[in-house]
Amino acid sequence: MRKLLLSTSLLLALGLHGFAQKTSKKPLDHSVFDGWQSVAGQRISNDGKWIGYVIKPQQGDAELIIKTAKNTGTLTIPRADTVKLTSDSKFAVCLIRPFYKDTRQAKIKKKKQADFPKDTLGIVALGSSAVTKVPAIRSFKVAEDAPVIAYLATADTLRKAATGDTSKKAVAATVAPPTHEGADLTVRKLKTGTERSFKYVTEYQVSKNGKWIAFAVTAAAKQKEITSGLYLFDSEKNTVKRLSTGRGNYHNISIDDAGRQIAFTAEKNPEKALVKLFKLYYYNTTKDSADVIAAAGFAGIPNNWAVSGDGKVSFSKSGNNLFFGTAPIPKPADTTLVDFEVAKLDIWNYKDDYLQPQQLKNLQTELKRSYLAVIKPEETGSKTVQLGSKAIPEILTAENKDARYVLGLTDTGARVSAQWEGSTKQQAILIDTKSGNHRLVNTSMGRYYISPHGNYVLWFDVKDQAWYCYTIATGQKINLSKATGTKMGDELNDVPGYASAYGLAGWLAGDKAVFIYDRYDIWRFDPATGDAFNFTKGIGRKNKLIIRYDQTDPEQKFIPVKAPMWLLAQNEETKQWGYFWKYPEANNQPEKVGMAPMSYDNLLKAKNAEVYIYTKANYKQSPDLYVSSDLKKQIKLSSINPQQNEYNWGSAELVKWTTPKGYQSNGILYKPEDFDPTKKYPMVVYFYEKLSDGLFNYIAPAPTPSRLPISFFVSNGYLVFAPDISYQTGHPGASAVDFINSGVEALKKNSWVDAAHIGIQGQSWGGYQVAYLITQTNMYAAAWAGAPVANMTSAYGGIRWESGLNRQFQYEKSQSRIGATIWEKPELYIENSPLFQLPKVKTPVMIMSNDADGAVPWYQGIEMFTALRRLGKPVWLLQYNGEAHNLVLRQNKKDITIREQQFFDHFLKGAPMPVWMDKGVPAVDKGKDWGLELEK
Repeated sequence: MRKLLLSTSLLLALGLHGFAQKTSKKPLDHSVFDGWQSVAGQRISNDGKWIGYVIKPQQGDAELIIKTAKNTGTLTIPRADTVKLTSDSKFAVCLIRPFYKDTRQAKIKKKKQADFPKDTLGIVALGSSAVTKVPAIRSFKVAEDAPVIAYLATADTLRKAATGDTSKKAVAATVAPPTHEGADLTVRKLKTGTERSFKYVTEYQVSKNGKWIAFAVTAAAKQKEITSGLYLFDSEKNTVKRLSTGRGNYHNISIDDAGRQIAFTAEKNPEKALVKLFKLYYYNTTKDSADVIAAAGFAGIPNNWAVSGDGKVSFSKSGNNLFFGTAPIPKPADTTLVDFEVAKLDIWNYKDDYLQPQQLKNLQTELKRSYLAVIKPEETGSKTVQLGSKAIPEILTAENKDARYVLGLTDTGARVSAQWEGSTKQQAILIDTKSGNHRLVNTSMGRYYISPHGNYVLWFDVKDQAWYCYTIATGQKINLSKATGTKMGDELNDVPGYASAYGLAGWLAGDKAVFIYDRYDIWRFDPATGDAFNFTKGIGRKNKLIIRYDQTDPEQKFIPVKAPMWLLAQNEETKQWGYFWKYPEANNQPEKVGMAPMSYDNLLKAKNAEVYIYTKANYKQSPDLYVSSDLKKQIKLSSINPQQNEYNWGSAELVKWTTPKGYQSNGILYKPEDFDPTKKYPMVVYFYEKLSDGLFNYIAPAPTPSRLPISFFVSNGYLVFAPDISYQTGHPGASAVDFINSGVEALKKNSWVDAAHIGIQGQSWGGYQVAYLITQTNMYAAAWAGAPVANMTSAYGGIRWESGLNRQFQYEKSQSRIGATIWEKPELYIENSPLFQLPKVKTPVMIMSNDADGAVPWYQGIEMFTALRRLGKPVWLLQYNGEAHNLVLRQNKKDITIREQQFFDHFLKGAPMPVWMDKGVPAVDKGKDWGLELEK
């Protein structure tokens, strides 16, 4: 029996290196992937003095690093990968994961999930090296504005932690599954270390100020000491109050921002009840207990509807409005039916709004769908106002949720056309939160927004290619784009559908102004008058800089007036990145911080200090974490992947050329670090629409989900070329030929390109282009097509199973770019289908087509494979069982990475052919033999 894949991959990789370029540094092999690191989960304290971040390998144990902004006082917590810093900048709270090896063993032994190793809670006083640990944690929450935490731990964890009992029995108790529905909730005040614990807790919530912790208890049925219900713990007074009593399900606990009101949904029906109706409960400090304020039959609740247990409950900023979900009362299950005597089928009807596959895909979502309603809980006699409905299922609320109106969106009556349009016209309807009355704002195809304070409705009309603003108080509609004299839709749109907008940067507080992008610049509009101001003073278009607002607080609701706006810019010509800054109400030109051959990401600012953290990288440098006060002078905090220096890495450079039809195009050429212009190098061409904006991206060595692992191939002595492609409607195949082949021809003029050994690789839309290219030219020595469409005539009417959508829109309006129905232009579907030209193919081709592909029908790969097989062409097909469009399982990613290297090494470097390519792997040997050995 041949050796198994995972046990032989390293030996195999070493064997393959004999065919790589000789170098002073070793080439990357398949053993390096798991240990390659990234920075994740970075946090900065509100005072800007402390920074936490996780160094995460691709597979294995991560570690949390906590240090000062001056890069001192480093504390490392092994295996921790989730961290939160308290609002007073005094404490860090994290989850410490089990050892990877222990979790792996649990999977090998097929243990139940309850028997898997558990997470541990870690608590650190910043500046200290001591880590307080609480084992067997399910979850934890930190108060937003106070050093108070609450956490759920499995039963008996608290006893063990308190007594220090390390006996086998006690240790076993910390990882045993709970014997009841709930777990142990502990509330800890971090400044004093005082704690209070509660048993049988199933759900909990912490107020922003840390004073209140509301929690639901479902006690064990046989015990009599604790009563099931909803409780409120006052952490300041150390008192507990029962708000509601009864065994049942308590969900959606919500506490208002002021910490004086609580709402939740609950059902206390008998366990055997076929339909369990929820009610909305409300409590404030003037009450003795929570009251039911909304339920089936209450004023304002539609007939045969009830409160939904799946709908989110939330207070408005002021606490005056309480939003919750309602839904039709479901039909009870018919318990008289016998399952094996009931027909099972799906009934498709041409009148259905959505096709059956889409309905089935969204079935669980629909079963849990709720419709937004509102009530004013503190107003005497207040009744529910129903906002959403089956006819208007989507409701947008203003950010503070105190506005008089909400915005309802509906495409009811227009959904069938999404089958070929890809999107639908929506009606935007204002709904009065006091009366429930409706007011139609607009009907168009595009995305709608309601301003943060609820004064305006904003949308981009794709047909008019213009932004519009509607003033709710007056009903006035203004064309904002008209004042700019600039196109606000995608200037480079090359699909048959309407051009999309460049996007929205955000609003100023009080809805005073809205910031909107064009291709290069940012415009500031007065939404009341429509007055337009080029906020970036036209420096974007003048210098071909694409400028975008980089929000430094991910929870920011609107653009703060008194803080500078950090503007991330990319030079369209050189692809370099950099920063500018400007105050949102200023009229001066943005101040340049700098541009560099780097990429930047995850810019975060300390809440109460001018201290920033961000990652910076390029193709040669891993994305490390930096801290700065001005984004000019900086301190490097992390140094991940030092092992990269041991390997032959590479470089990335921008190349430009002119296509035969006269178009200017860009591409990226990757070269090995030990590149020698006196030698010839095999080249792999990888493409997917436009990739050159990623010139300064770092590409970590990793097993691929289906794409070309660029850094791996470059390290192993290949040139990799990634050309940009623009498309002509009706001729996507010919467009690929025009751009890709001309870019390759331009590079072939260099003596160091081995013109006889060039391969192509693409996935999905790129896979289609690979399939098409090999029918038009024999210049490629090998081709790899992942999830390709080979026959547009059979794919046109198929289903995208991951969404349940029909594929027609993709050809008529979107990526496939035919721009007509199959009946209007059948010749275009045939012209662009590789299947009809496969007899011309002379290039060996590998196909990946997986049986659970939800984007491209699996049978497309089969059509291509069987046709080439009949024609006697060299073709292989990899079908990963149960896998999707892109591989998900890591073991499959590792497998395809090995096979991809073997395939190209054979045809482009003359390496021996592996057994799986030469002789195949019979079904009887499936799971026993992977055929990865190289033939002698």
